[in-house]
Amino acid sequence: MQDVTLQVFEAIALINHTLDTAFPFILVEGEVASFKVNQGKFIFFDIKDKSGSLGCFMMAFSLKFPLEDGMKVRVLAQPKITNWGKFSLTVREVTPVGEGSLKKSFELLKTKLEKEGLFDEARKRPLPPLPNRIGVVSSSQAAGYTDFIKILENRWGNLEIVLTDVTVQGADAPTQVSKGIEYLNELAKPVDVIAVIRGGGSADDLSTFNHEDVVRAVALSRTPTIVGVGHEIDVSLSDLASDVRAATPSNAAELIVPDKNHVLAGVRRIITQTEKSLDELLTGTLNSQIELNESIYGSLDTFFTIKGETLRSMQRTLNQLNPLAVLRRGYSIVKSGRKIIITTSDVIIGDEISIQVSDGTLGARISHVNN
Repeated sequence: MQDVTLQVFEAIALINHTLDTAFPFILVEGEVASFKVNQGKFIFFDIKDKSGSLGCFMMAFSLKFPLEDGMKVRVLAQPKITNWGKFSLTVREVTPVGEGSLKKSFELLKTKLEKEGLFDEARKRPLPPLPNRIGVVSSSQAAGYTDFIKILENRWGNLEIVLTDVTVQGADAPTQVSKGIEYLNELAKPVDVIAVIRGGGSADDLSTFNHEDVVRAVALSRTPTIVGVGHEIDVSLSDLASDVRAATPSNAAELIVPDKNHVLAGVRRIITQTEKSLDELLTGTLNSQIELNESIYGSLDTFFTIKGETLRSMQRTLNQLNPLAVLRRGYSIVKSGRKIIITTSDVIIGDEISIQVSDGTLGARISHVNN
């Protein structure tokens, strides 16, 4: 075999081509050391264990979990030889591993997003009272999704479910979940609410929902969101960013739709109360009418009694003033023609006069006058 002399850049390119062919990507697990950020966009750190250390490089926008020295991580990287002859891993993705590292990453990202206001209560929206079209981001194979659908059907039924079927754990899960939320927000026929659900699991299993991309997708959703991930005691950053946090997928279904039996019972109570109120109103109105009628009748009776007494008093007065009554007492009315004679000067001797008594009239002539 004839030796081939290569230029330095050709040797580097050959080595990198060999590495790309043999190991396009490798997963390496170890502890972070010498972490630093240059110019706000280039990240350098070492990943090491007891026996060795590898230099790592990545772009800042690819880092979705805050890192610190001492954290245990798993990196998806491409092995490379730099132009300066240094072996390095070009990192595409970093995932914290181990309870301690996951918790540390959780706290660091939580602090960062809190400062941005993603968890503020003031920005949270209520869920629609009775949604008809529900968007779901979950794995169709997960038990949590099955429970979620079952409870929705039992509580209300006849709902339109738009499922974005995604992987909920593993390296691809954060991208799939965040893209699923974005997809549901861009539908021509929008959904009323978006539910992000996943059943229980270890802290590592649930790490997808502490991924920055997923948390931001939940927080920036135009449609109200509810997140039900893990068991009741599990709280993810996506829970904190959502409009409503559910303890479990089953609890998410309970919060999204009411129980139709409770609603029907409530309607029946309203109908019963309305009927009772109407009955009381009608009874009260009838009693008021009866009281009003009695009051009117009483007032009329009093009115006519008073007027009757007044009429009888006037009648007595008229009777007393009636000339016939005076005549019956022995008086008479003396007339000369049509003129009533009041004094002696009203007649002369020889005048014919009429005398009206109580039961008739007498004729007479004046024979003499005495003053």
